[in-house]
Amino acid sequence: MAFREYTIGARMFGLAFGTSMFITLYMPAMDIRNVSVTEIGLERQLSFGRVGGFSYEDPFLTGVAKPTTVDISVDPNTGAPMEPTRAYVYPAGTPFPNGIRHPLILGEKPKGASIDKGKVLDAVEAQGAVFVVRVDDSGEEAVPYIENATATRGWKPEATMAKASDADSYHIGKGKIMFVREGCWWCHTLLPEQTQDWQYFGAPPMLGDFNGESPTAFGSDRKGPDLTHVGSRNSSREWMMMHFFNPRLVQPHSIMPRYDYLWGDKDSGGNTIDFDAWRAQYDKYAANETVYPPEVPLPAKDSEARALIDFVLNLK
Repeated sequence: MAFREYTIGARMFGLAFGTSMFITLYMPAMDIRNVSVTEIGLERQLSFGRVGGFSYEDPFLTGVAKPTTVDISVDPNTGAPMEPTRAYVYPAGTPFPNGIRHPLILGEKPKGASIDKGKVLDAVEAQGAVFVVRVDDSGEEAVPYIENATATRGWKPEATMAKASDADSYHIGKGKIMFVREGCWWCHTLLPEQTQDWQYFGAPPMLGDFNGESPTAFGSDRKGPDLTHVGSRNSSREWMMMHFFNPRLVQPHSIMPRYDYLWGDKDSGGNTIDFDAWRAQYDKYAANETVYPPEVPLPAKDSEARALIDFVLNLK
């Protein structure tokens, strides 16, 4: 009798647990799938890549297998001048984001436009591709969608990268990996609350801003300011560079740790960075023994610091 009661109780618990998981996970997933992606959502997932955190293609969170975001004003195929365009370059073998692999998550209209007009199903991961975000405003409602420029315009990843200068190239996807790996979201949120936050940090994001992003980095605590629109509040690359190298250079009482180790061994000119000498000079500056702080070395273009700064400045 006791065994039978135990069996019935276990089954009832399993039924209750399964029902709660169905309500908690499956039903919201169906609602979210019906939400149409926004233009911001397309830009985010294309710049971040397939996964913005731990994944099997990047188990040690080094930022490999990520796209490069570029601003170009010359057609990579014809060489003719064109309106400045932001493109997302995926070299051969770089995993495509979820919106390319599964257009269903984009919402009905963006999915249809991405397939019919954007030819996203023609993109081949093994060959690489170049994507741009377009908006179809021919109807009553403006519909954002992804265009596979490799199929529609003949843009190849290598040729597209050749048309962008280093100053117009951004390693945003790699930068998000740094943001997650270094624990930035332990102290900063990416989701203003519905209070006075809106007045200071800006409007909160829309649900459609996150279609295809995996994972989000909302954060659960706030020891520092919200960073949702930080790139609009402060677009100075020099300020961000000093802030990450040593936050006390711009915020004397900051509790944020230094991230100077993200610079690596060399600066942008290939010179070895002497961290001990720099910190010794900074200690003299902090003790009011010198008037000016030491110069912060420019990060190399392939450094983790450069990528993290690219990511933060892209948060607009």
